[in-house]
Amino acid sequence: MIEAVNWDQATSDYASMFWDQNTKQFWLDTEIPISKDKKAWEDLSESEKEVYMKVLGGLTLLDTEQGGVGMPQVSMHVKDLQDKAVLTFMAAMEQVHAKSYSTIFTTLTDKKQIDEVFDWVKQNKWLQKKSSLIEYYYKNITDEYSLAQAMIASVFLESYMFYSGFYYPLLLAGQGKMKNSGEIVSLIIRDESIHGVFVGLLYQKLISNMTQEDRNNLYGFAIDLLSQLYEIESRYTEEIYDVLSLSSDVKKFVRYNANKALMNLGYDVYFPTEEVNPIVLNGLSTETRTHDFFSQKGNGYAKIKVESLKEEDFDYVSALVEQNR
Repeated sequence: MIEAVNWDQATSDYASMFWDQNTKQFWLDTEIPISKDKKAWEDLSESEKEVYMKVLGGLTLLDTEQGGVGMPQVSMHVKDLQDKAVLTFMAAMEQVHAKSYSTIFTTLTDKKQIDEVFDWVKQNKWLQKKSSLIEYYYKNITDEYSLAQAMIASVFLESYMFYSGFYYPLLLAGQGKMKNSGEIVSLIIRDESIHGVFVGLLYQKLISNMTQEDRNNLYGFAIDLLSQLYEIESRYTEEIYDVLSLSSDVKKFVRYNANKALMNLGYDVYFPTEEVNPIVLNGLSTETRTHDFFSQKGNGYAKIKVESLKEEDFDYVSALVEQNR
């Protein structure tokens, strides 16, 4: 028997909240005036332009994977129809993210350079390795245990693996450069932040009914996958950012977000606490941007009244973590 989703009867603890927040946050790349970045783009050095193009190319691949494979596969195996609906909407937004990077490319550079970036994406072994590792778990869901593994992979992609790519646009925007392109990245980060939290909550709900042995094994799996991905991410970071002497700083940012990903899954942090570049860290804020109100659609803009998510909105996460331990 095929069922229809009934939103008038709550079947999920938090699907309605996340549906509302996702739909209120809806945006399109065409609403951001990227052309205003042309002067700033021309002022960048060739090395800076190359790094910018590469990180956006890498982000495009990860968003393509998450929108076309990750979210659909997880959604297919999640039982609650309202949870499925939220995941499907999130998958669509991942495709908006991927298209947004192409909008930046098209606005700022020419077809030859764009083609070169996408060729680089296909040939970069570290980028392909981390994408393939994540995708393996998406494509091998056969039961609840493997679904839980795929959810871990999804949270790591959303809350962890994107952030080496986010670093440079956030850094430049924080320095007053490439502000409109940086606004797109801020909008994407706003989306990814709730994607990671939502899938993390689904994971915690799923494993709450598993045996302690399975839960212990999944924690071990999570730490092992996190470590594998960090080794790959470190090499990827060095290959991109060494030319600008930023690799050490980017790795701190990656470790910071790896800890955030674990927290989304209900686990304690893994990497030691360390100081992260405050300019980049400030760029993670999803509060409304106020500069250039009339000409720039900021990440607080909406066609209807929208409030950005705050830490207190997710106080119940801590309770769920304790409940599932």
